[in-house]
Amino acid sequence: MGLLYSLLIGGIAGWLAGKLMKGGGFGLLFNIVIGIIGGIVGHWLFAKLNISLSSGVIGDILTGAIGASVILFVAGLFKK
Repeated sequence: MGLLYSLLIGGIAGWLAGKLMKGGGFGLLFNIVIGIIGGIVGHWLFAKLNISLSSGVIGDILTGAIGASVILFVAGLFKK
């Protein structure tokens, strides 16, 4: 059940990050991967900044979306 939860939250977070970063969507698989990696980056980043979002599904989605947005932003810097 934990894997299914991570995939679902990662997919939503990746899709949301794609919309926030003016992306047209990168496909379901890429959105899930970016969302999961974004969740890891978001949790690490918020721990370093001593920021705590609400716990639960909404907090996980927001953390993943913000982390994925950071990844997409940094990737965009290297793309230019």
